[in-house]
Amino acid sequence: MREQQNYSFEQSTAVRSESNTVLRNTYGLLALTLAFSGFIAYLSQQMNMPHPGFMLTLVGFYGLFFLTMKLRNSGWGLLTTFALTGFMGYTLGPILNMYMGLPNGGSVISSAFAMTAFVFTGLSAFVLITRKDMSFLSGFITVGFFVLIAAIIAGFIFDISGLQLAISAGFVLFSSAVILYQTSAIINGGERNYIMATISLYVSIYNLFLSLLNILGVVSND
Repeated sequence: MREQQNYSFEQSTAVRSESNTVLRNTYGLLALTLAFSGFIAYLSQQMNMPHPGFMLTLVGFYGLFFLTMKLRNSGWGLLTTFALTGFMGYTLGPILNMYMGLPNGGSVISSAFAMTAFVFTGLSAFVLITRKDMSFLSGFITVGFFVLIAAIIAGFIFDISGLQLAISAGFVLFSSAVILYQTSAIINGGERNYIMATISLYVSIYNLFLSLLNILGVVSND
């Protein structure tokens, strides 16, 4: 009986140690990719680079995403991670320039940035402190993904007043749920690959920022 208890304790300790390693690596890589992405966004903005467009952005993102998935267990996965986040930074530059053209564009961008940082820090801290299992959010995330995709397609086909604002609000909730779910998966041993964990959190932060940017932009113009 005692041997079984010792084995369970050692197994639990090993899982927690591995989870802590994944967590450190994830946050370390996330910080680097956010800094790199921000630098590329700054260059793209200063050089007035054109936005690649919706379809090319999708192709570029998913192409690099699936390539990173394939290479996630090798050093090449790190290279494709920076390629992916750098590409997303490039697409962000023209968007920031568009908002800077608004009368209060600078304050809108800074407010969206501050709110994104606050939401991410708050949600992450909640899970890290409570170590609560957020796996129950998987169903909501799956359904939310398809609902948002359907709403985006509807937005291209139909001219529905307020739909874009509703989509942005939906992405705020969706991204927040993914942050909770992914952080919980890391600390509870459900996520063992820090590269994929980093991309998941990065994309959530990116979508959260853009969604808040859109909401604040609409509200500020009313």
